[in-house]
Amino acid sequence: MESRRDRNLMVGVPGILAFSIFALLAGCSSFKKPNEKNFMVALNAYYSHHDECLFTNTLSFPYETARNDQSGAGAKGMDALTASDLMKRQEAKQIGVNRYTLTPAGERAGGRFCYGHREITGVPGFTPPVVVNGLPTTTVTYRYTLHDVPVWANTDAMRAAFPALAKSVSANPEDTAKLELTINGWELASGK
Repeated sequence: MESRRDRNLMVGVPGILAFSIFALLAGCSSFKKPNEKNFMVALNAYYSHHDECLFTNTLSFPYETARNDQSGAGAKGMDALTASDLMKRQEAKQIGVNRYTLTPAGERAGGRFCYGHREITGVPGFTPPVVVNGLPTTTVTYRYTLHDVPVWANTDAMRAAFPALAKSVSANPEDTAKLELTINGWELASGK
């Protein structure tokens, strides 16, 4: 049987937790407050060292695809890279495979084919911070522009083959990110 003290303790825990979060956010340094400026600083710090790339892993070359594979890493994407003079294609018609090798320009672009980095231009909204894994965490909606976009990335064929690239080079792209409050201020949460 539950005692009155146990019930009061159970009712008080959520209130204490909410008060602790409020006290932490209200009483801390200005760089720890949940606001647009601090979120922009955190996101720009992250993206200054993280380029946008077509592939999360470096592709090994020569690279082979089935001729009918229309995915980004398939024939459609590789043909777009070929049209941008980053690759050469050889067809093996007997077995239905395309084999791609890098051109000198493709070697300079690297096996992930990075195409710029984000600069955050605004934070139109964020969720109220809640404690996740012991840290106040919020989901931030932000706008950005893409800088240092190479000529090869900004073609119709590339935008058609790679939707994420098309979104990033469009006018006023928007995305979301989870940020957590650490002792150093707001940072991108593990796993983005």
